[in-house]
Amino acid sequence: MGWYWHLVEDELRARGHQTIAPDLPAGDDTLTLHDYRDAAVDALHASAEQVSDLVVVGQSFGAFTAPLVADRLQAAVLVLVAGMVPAPAEPPDDWWGNVGFAAAVAEQATIDDGLTGNADPFIAFYADVPRPLAEEALSKERAHPSAAAGTAPWPLDRWPDVSTRSVVCAQDRFLPADLQRRLAHDRLGIVPEEIDSGHCVALSRPVELADLLESYLAV
Repeated sequence: MGWYWHLVEDELRARGHQTIAPDLPAGDDTLTLHDYRDAAVDALHASAEQVSDLVVVGQSFGAFTAPLVADRLQAAVLVLVAGMVPAPAEPPDDWWGNVGFAAAVAEQATIDDGLTGNADPFIAFYADVPRPLAEEALSKERAHPSAAAGTAPWPLDRWPDVSTRSVVCAQDRFLPADLQRRLAHDRLGIVPEEIDSGHCVALSRPVELADLLESYLAV
């Protein structure tokens, strides 16, 4: 949901940057990753903003869609935040088993006494988000990605030719940080940068995330 990014958007706009955080379609199990890509592309084209040096950012499951958008729009930079980094032709539903998600969660849970993988969203996702903001976020949650998006192979046969960055949320209790680091190394061939935050970093550490995003345009 676009609302999730509002604090980061406020920070970037205060620094003179243009931002667009569209809501992707939901509630239809026939929607595909192409549909999500097209919704994001259409939102950019429909906006009044004249965007240059485009940075495309995707978080978590958004890592399946953001590369498609970056590829279509020939973005300057692609940023994956706590990203479920896909492999070519990998169906999202297969990703969990292919990367060893369950084992990674179980291993981290033994270290933090069951905080990782906890069923309570205020523990697993929003531990470092102010409670009123976390409650607002939960009230705005939308349907999970569609069945069609989950079962179809990821559409690209190679990673897009776009400068790619990875941001690890070091205190993430949903997607363990060690797994995030491994995905960046094994699937992207890069060393990620880190923010000392939980999974919902755009709500808990918006200034730090904005700092990183801005820095990627300066390289």
